[in-house]
Amino acid sequence: MKLNFLAAGRLRMKKSIYVPGADRNETIDLPVSSALIRHKQGNVLFDTGCHPSVVDNAEDRWGTLAKFMNPIMSAGETLLPSLACTGLGPDDIDIIVNSHFHPDHCGCNQFFKKATILAHAKEIEAAKAPGAEAAGYLRADWDYGQPIEAVNGEKDLFGDSSVVLVPLPGHTPGTTGALVRLDRSGEFFLASDTVSFRSTLDTGVVPKNTWNAEALVKSLAEIRHIEQAGAQIICGHDAAQWTSLRTGQDAYE
Repeated sequence: MKLNFLAAGRLRMKKSIYVPGADRNETIDLPVSSALIRHKQGNVLFDTGCHPSVVDNAEDRWGTLAKFMNPIMSAGETLLPSLACTGLGPDDIDIIVNSHFHPDHCGCNQFFKKATILAHAKEIEAAKAPGAEAAGYLRADWDYGQPIEAVNGEKDLFGDSSVVLVPLPGHTPGTTGALVRLDRSGEFFLASDTVSFRSTLDTGVVPKNTWNAEALVKSLAEIRHIEQAGAQIICGHDAAQWTSLRTGQDAYE
C-alpha cells in the first residue's frame, strides 16, 4: 500500500480564528491537501480540496464564504494536476472519503464520476439540513450525483485494518479522520480540521470555526491517544508540517 500527499489548494484566512490574541487583521496561509491511498483492493482519496474555478472567481462559486476563505493558489496547485503526477486520473479513483463537506475538502468531488463517496451520516444530515449553506455546506461541491455511503462509527475500509475511518465530531457534526497503516513507514492519522494546526492539539485551544467545542475537546483527546500509540498526526492545514512531508509523486509505503 502507498500513501501520497497531494496539493489541493491554498487559502488565506484570519489568524485569529485559530490563534487567540492574534490581531484581527493578521492573516495566515493554509495549505489544502488530499491524501491518495493506493490499496490492492482500490484507490482512495481522502478529501478532494478546492474546486479549480475558485482560482479565478471564488465568489461566483462560494458566495460570501469567499470573504473568509480567500483562495491564493494557482491552477497547478489544485487536485487534478497533483493527482496526474502519480500517474492516475479521476477514473482510477474507486472511493472518496470526505472528512467533512466544507468546500475546501470536497470541492473536486464532481470529477470522480466512478467513485463512491463515503461520509459520516451526521455530516450528510448536516449538509442537507435547512440553512446548511450558511453553515458552509455548498451542494454544488459535495453532491454531484455519485452514490454516497453513510458511515456510522468506525469503519475498517478494506477489512484488513490498513485504513480505518474514525469519527471526530466537533469541527462539524460528522467530521471523520483516517488511520492509515503502512508496512514500512508506519502509521499516519489524517486528522483533517479537527487538528487544522499542530498548536490546536498541543494547547487544546478551540478554534472559532468550531461547531461544538465540547465535542472537539473529546475528539482531540482521542487523537492524542492515537498519537501515543505511535501514529504521526497529519494536520488539516498546517503549513510548517506540509513543507516537512513527502508530497506529490513521492509516496510513503
